[in-house]
Amino acid sequence: MWHLTDGDLANNNGGWQWTASVGTDRQPIFRIFNPTLQATRFDPGGDFVRRWIPELASVPGESIHEPWRMSREMQERVGCIIGRDYPTPIVDHARARARTLDAFRS
Repeated sequence: MWHLTDGDLANNNGGWQWTASVGTDRQPIFRIFNPTLQATRFDPGGDFVRRWIPELASVPGESIHEPWRMSREMQERVGCIIGRDYPTPIVDHARARARTLDAFRS
């Protein structure tokens, strides 16, 4: 907690319980956390992202939350090559969500 930039016991504890759906209002069958959706909802302009992830500072607003979707030409133009300057995604959220829902249903 001491090392978190935004460390707050109530927010972190309650937020992670909600995200993991293990709190008092658990809803595992439909509450699958989507970090991209959360980012677009609560940081639509990408200000928070640009402040804390300098590699994405020059990425345009329409690509800030999914920079890997930029064309190679755009990546070169803004100086952020995915896989070199910023990592490629390690999870395909749509596929992971589908697998999780299948697991919950069975």
